[in-house]
Amino acid sequence: MRIGELSRRTGVSERALRYYEEQGLLRPQRRPSGYRVYGDADVAAVRRIRVLLAAGLTLAQIVAALPCMVDDDGLLLPSCPELVDELVKHRDRIGEAIGELEATRANLDTIIAAERRAG
Repeated sequence: MRIGELSRRTGVSERALRYYEEQGLLRPQRRPSGYRVYGDADVAAVRRIRVLLAAGLTLAQIVAALPCMVDDDGLLLPSCPELVDELVKHRDRIGEAIGELEATRANLDTIIAAERRAG
């Protein structure tokens, strides 16, 4: 399939698919004309990339993680112990960021409540 079909099947823009290729996440075959040719494995790869992006990983992290991910009937599972350690660290960083945002929201709530009492 060509890039337009891959885009339709995955819901990912052609521009993003080209960027994934530039980053080494996709490696389509090329016809002599230069057209990219994708297969069903590329559809699955794009879906894995999207799941990892939704989990907050950067493309650089995904490049490192993809070789250690296996698709178990639609569920992504890490197959390398060191990847699990990195994912735990990433999750912990997200938890810290959430805590900081909650503290910020509490500060805003206090300021808003004080203004409402004064007004």
